[in-house]
Amino acid sequence: MGVFTPLAIRIGGIPWLPRYLRQITAIDKFLQRISGGRISLLGLAGLPSMMLTVVGRKSGIARTTPVLTVPYQGGFLIAGSNFGGVKAPVWVLNVRAAQEADVPVDLVVNRVAHQAVPREIQPGPERDAIWEHMLKTWPNYAKYAVRTDRLIPVFLLDPA
Repeated sequence: MGVFTPLAIRIGGIPWLPRYLRQITAIDKFLQRISGGRISLLGLAGLPSMMLTVVGRKSGIARTTPVLTVPYQGGFLIAGSNFGGVKAPVWVLNVRAAQEADVPVDLVVNRVAHQAVPREIQPGPERDAIWEHMLKTWPNYAKYAVRTDRLIPVFLLDPA
């Protein structure tokens, strides 16, 4: 947690913010590209993040997107919250396809590259405990869950 984390949590809970998700993601990618990965929007907010790269299930093209991450038991948790939007982010479908094909995904965390094996956490006691753990880092996940009718997918990315 950083000095700006409470502000980021407040901003992240604003209901109209999802309208600007494309712009936010583009700005974050730009900041990371020009800084060599040293600066990111989530990093400025004192939040853990990664650059997730996964091959498109249809295109076969590797796509990279910045995501909030929560360290967990030697791996990383990510949630396809899409700010509580109706649909999950596209990367969720690609991670699911990688999981089914047993293909590692690429991560860059703190400027260190990793390969990880994704596992979607299924509903039940394990997911409930993981969800509570994730809320400690990003309480807005609870708001996002209320905004949508879908179950927000959660993945554990274990180092390959």
